[in-house]
Amino acid sequence: MKWTLIPLVWMLTACNPAPPVQPKTEHAKAEPGPNPVFETQIQAIEKAKAVEAQVMDAAEAQRKQMDAATQ
Repeated sequence: MKWTLIPLVWMLTACNPAPPVQPKTEHAKAEPGPNPVFETQIQAIEKAKAVEAQVMDAAEAQRKQMDAATQ
Protein backbone atom coordinates (compact mmCIF):
# COMPACT_ATOMS: atom_id res chain seq x y z
CA MET A 1 0.00 0.00 0.00
CA LYS A 2 2.85 2.34 0.80
CA TRP A 3 4.28 1.88 -2.72
CA THR A 4 1.02 2.92 -4.41
CA LEU A 5 0.35 5.81 -2.06
CA ILE A 6 3.69 7.57 -2.61
CA PRO A 7 3.34 7.89 -6.44
CA LEU A 8 -0.26 9.00 -5.97
CA VAL A 9 0.83 11.79 -3.63
CA TRP A 10 3.55 12.85 -6.10
CA MET A 11 1.04 13.04 -8.94
CA LEU A 12 -1.41 15.08 -6.89
CA THR A 13 1.22 17.55 -5.76
CA ALA A 14 2.45 17.96 -9.33
CA CYS A 15 -0.98 19.08 -10.53
CA ASN A 16 -1.56 22.81 -10.43
CA PRO A 17 -5.10 23.96 -11.37
CA ALA A 18 -4.01 27.48 -12.36
CA PRO A 19 -2.30 27.94 -15.75
CA PRO A 20 1.10 29.64 -15.69
CA VAL A 21 1.05 33.40 -16.06
CA GLN A 22 2.33 34.61 -19.44
CA PRO A 23 4.32 37.84 -19.30
CA LYS A 24 3.01 40.57 -21.56
CA THR A 25 5.56 41.82 -24.05
CA GLU A 26 5.68 44.80 -26.36
CA HIS A 27 5.34 42.51 -29.37
CA ALA A 28 1.98 41.23 -28.09
CA LYS A 29 0.68 44.80 -27.76
CA ALA A 30 1.74 45.89 -31.23
CA GLU A 31 -0.56 45.56 -34.21
CA PRO A 32 -0.17 42.26 -35.99
CA GLY A 33 1.68 42.68 -39.25
CA PRO A 34 3.18 40.36 -41.81
CA ASN A 35 5.34 37.68 -40.32
CA PRO A 36 9.01 38.45 -41.09
CA VAL A 37 9.63 34.75 -41.66
CA PHE A 38 7.34 34.79 -44.68
CA GLU A 39 8.27 38.25 -45.97
CA THR A 40 10.37 36.92 -48.86
CA GLN A 41 7.57 34.59 -49.93
CA ILE A 42 5.05 37.43 -49.79
CA GLN A 43 7.31 39.60 -51.94
CA ALA A 44 7.75 36.75 -54.44
CA ILE A 45 3.98 36.30 -54.75
CA GLU A 46 3.44 40.03 -55.25
CA LYS A 47 6.15 40.06 -57.92
CA ALA A 48 4.55 37.05 -59.65
CA LYS A 49 1.17 38.81 -59.67
CA ALA A 50 2.75 41.86 -61.32
CA VAL A 51 4.44 39.68 -63.95
CA GLU A 52 1.17 37.84 -64.58
CA ALA A 53 -0.58 41.15 -65.24
CA GLN A 54 2.13 42.10 -67.75
CA VAL A 55 1.84 38.74 -69.52
CA MET A 56 -1.96 39.04 -69.71
CA ASP A 57 -1.66 42.57 -71.16
CA ALA A 58 0.85 41.36 -73.75
CA ALA A 59 -1.41 38.43 -74.69
CA GLU A 60 -4.38 40.76 -75.11
CA ALA A 61 -2.33 43.10 -77.29
CA GLN A 62 -1.21 40.14 -79.42
CA ARG A 63 -4.82 38.96 -79.81
CA LYS A 64 -5.84 42.44 -80.94
CA GLN A 65 -3.04 42.49 -83.51
CA MET A 66 -4.03 39.06 -84.81
CA ASP A 67 -7.69 40.10 -85.07
CA ALA A 68 -6.70 43.28 -86.93
CA ALA A 69 -4.49 41.29 -89.33
CA THR A 70 -7.22 38.76 -90.17
CA GLN A 71 -9.85 41.41 -90.99
